[in-house]
Amino acid sequence: MSDIDALKDEIRKLNARATQKKMDLHDLSEELPQNWQTILTVAQETYDAFKTLTEKRAALKALEMA
Repeated sequence: MSDIDALKDEIRKLNARATQKKMDLHDLSEELPQNWQTILTVAQETYDAFKTLTEKRAALKALEMA
């Protein structure tokens, strides 16, 4: 498997994780004020998931352009 294919596979998995985190954050917002104590944790996990996804997408673009 090439580096590009491996990165594309990783991006697919990261995309699924980021989407799930987005839904977790959405669900939490709908349940407020219940579980308000978890806002920062869920938000940080969502931020981290999308940050990693964005970084991997940039790496893929750089590999494809090389």
